[in-house]
Amino acid sequence: MTVSKIKLHHGDLPAGLLFPHGVAIDTETLGLNPHRDRLCLVQLSSGDGTAHLVKFDGKSYGAPRLTALLADPAILKIFHFARFDIAVLKQYLGVETTPLYCTKIASKLARTYTDRHGLKDLVGELLGIELSKQQQSSDWGAPELSESQMSYAASDVLHLHALKTKLDTMLAREGRADLAQSAFGFLPTRARLDLSGYEHDDIFAH
Repeated sequence: MTVSKIKLHHGDLPAGLLFPHGVAIDTETLGLNPHRDRLCLVQLSSGDGTAHLVKFDGKSYGAPRLTALLADPAILKIFHFARFDIAVLKQYLGVETTPLYCTKIASKLARTYTDRHGLKDLVGELLGIELSKQQQSSDWGAPELSESQMSYAASDVLHLHALKTKLDTMLAREGRADLAQSAFGFLPTRARLDLSGYEHDDIFAH
């Protein structure tokens, strides 16, 4: 898939956007600590080659249309490593994102022949597409995003629908689809545990 269009929005999604086949979502932050490192960007795609980027200035996180979409029980949200993204969205937008699908979890359950479950690895193996990660550590809080930053951000969501299709076939083949659904259902609780200070603790351990 090639990027057909990238649309940048400030503070919220525009009215009238539809995601009838689920929405792929990713976030960009200033770091990996949701309590310290602010949310800068939310990327979304319906899987049609168009990416919508919602940029936040760090002062206002109202975003009523985006928040309504994230909480809509009728629309599936597809992430790669949903655990982090939904915790960040909870921290800054105050919303519990549901229902969920995580391609990283699906990969770990289906692709047990490898320990390479990063998005770049998945897209390369399952879709035959080479992703660039050059902008992964760039400054997402900059007042203006570069074209390369926007292209990188878009690439993180444009392929998730196609990955889901491939991974669903593998999960069904290995008899682990129900297990994956149970894991996806636990993700909001896992995110709340992370935000409550239990990110490094296994509460199920003895």
